[in-house]
Amino acid sequence: MPRGLFITLEGLDGSGKTTQIKRLAAWLGKRGIQPVVTRQPGGTTIGDRIREILLDSRSTGLAPMTEMALMFGDRAQAIAEVIQPALDAGKIVVCDRFTDSTEAYQGGGRELGSAIVLELHRVLCGDLHPDLTILLLPSFDASLARARHRNTRVEQQTGKNEDRFEQEQDAFHRRVWEKYREIAVREPDRVVLIEGDLTIDEIHEQIIEAVAERILLAEIARASVVSSSAT
Repeated sequence: MPRGLFITLEGLDGSGKTTQIKRLAAWLGKRGIQPVVTRQPGGTTIGDRIREILLDSRSTGLAPMTEMALMFGDRAQAIAEVIQPALDAGKIVVCDRFTDSTEAYQGGGRELGSAIVLELHRVLCGDLHPDLTILLLPSFDASLARARHRNTRVEQQTGKNEDRFEQEQDAFHRRVWEKYREIAVREPDRVVLIEGDLTIDEIHEQIIEAVAERILLAEIARASVVSSSAT
């Protein structure tokens, strides 16, 4: 069976990823495609436990290397349990964050650098790369303000506090933002960058255009493989 399509959404917290993933899943569903939607950290029983440690503001004193190791532990589990089986079954996987987030937050924000992140990804994640990454980069100030406001609202509603990263200084988030832009420049064939304070509908339209193109390319590739094997 041909491999499925692996799509990730990236960006600062508050960039609108969650809303856009829901809209993308609904768009695919209307076309008879039921995607596997997951997130990182989390998405598995073990991953959700790791997520609690990583995002809880009470997790003080977590060393940057420990933080990165936990991120990759979560990711390796998600690949083994959710992502790779779905791709092997020919499904479309839509994931909220992947290794680009680790490169941006730990490599950039924590200043650990890209090299160690990419090497750990190669060793621990089998060098699995998304077919398409949608990177949402609204203005820095607006994104950060929305993230902090959202986490306050979620804590009031659920009692869960997941704002450990949002409590970092603006300089940390600026380094994350800049590292994301660096990744987009480095990998233009994979990363579709959507910048600026656009409306939800405007962002959705750009995402759909990018996803539809990748689906078409995947179908053409599959047809070519079938044709070649038939002859």
